[in-house]
Amino acid sequence: MERWVIVNPAAGRGRVGRLSGSILEAAREKGAKAFLTEGPGHATELSRNAPEGARVVAVGGDGTVHEVLRGLAGTEKVLGVVPIGSGNDFARMLGLKGLPWREALELALFGPEEAIDLGQVNGEPFGAFLGIGFDALVAKKALTAPSFLRGMPRYLYALFGVLKDLRLPEGRVLVDGVEVHRGPLLLLAAMNGPAYGGGIPMAPMADPRDGLLAFILARSFTRLGVVFILPRLLLGRHLSHPQVAAYAGQRVEVAFAQPMPAHADGELLPESALYQAEVRPLGLRVVGGRAAARGQEPLLAPVGAG
Repeated sequence: MERWVIVNPAAGRGRVGRLSGSILEAAREKGAKAFLTEGPGHATELSRNAPEGARVVAVGGDGTVHEVLRGLAGTEKVLGVVPIGSGNDFARMLGLKGLPWREALELALFGPEEAIDLGQVNGEPFGAFLGIGFDALVAKKALTAPSFLRGMPRYLYALFGVLKDLRLPEGRVLVDGVEVHRGPLLLLAAMNGPAYGGGIPMAPMADPRDGLLAFILARSFTRLGVVFILPRLLLGRHLSHPQVAAYAGQRVEVAFAQPMPAHADGELLPESALYQAEVRPLGLRVVGGRAAARGQEPLLAPVGAG
């Protein structure tokens, strides 16, 4: 089996770049082929060029994982992760967050494999989460955040930055073919794992091995309403709010009157008025620990309720 290590020097606001020499050397000492990316899209190109059955390790954050994932989806290649990014929600989903990079690299190169679910939206694969609407505007704003902000502080900076222009579009949402919402829609999150935005527990019940996605809808909110729900969101207690609904399913369709922003694993997608997302059960081979423990009982509403 060939082992490829793809290092994104821009990840972690340049932290990976500062460590890149040591990472490349360590990877090559372990018999892996190691590459330094040269810009956006290069990680996808490299992972596509890896031979079938290879183990391909992404060194960076969720954006790096997403790029590598694009080159692995639909193949027998195996994804490993060394999480040194700003958010690391994919690694958190696998229980890898917090590992020192040398330990994470050893695990990614030689640890046991397992299968997890893979998401797909409008033909684009995603690993941990998909956000449509206000959430994607926040992701876009986060790209301009100060370099010293990482994880949750970066997400909160971006969130408050876009609140002043809040305008809710009218949206129609179908889960597994059943209409569950029609009206004002702040955001929809399709979650394969529990967290996004650097550890915010958007879907504490989500399990990347159950063949389902968790769909979280935030319906009609004012600016003040968004501010007030934030503490509940940070504690994972937002699902009991009357304007929040949660469903589990294999497919979701979200339609708007005009194109709306969306992001997959924090990476912005081409804007569209129609998003169709689905799960490919156990469609991705990965290396890592089990998913992080979920702190709450499932709160999913049956499709067709409410």
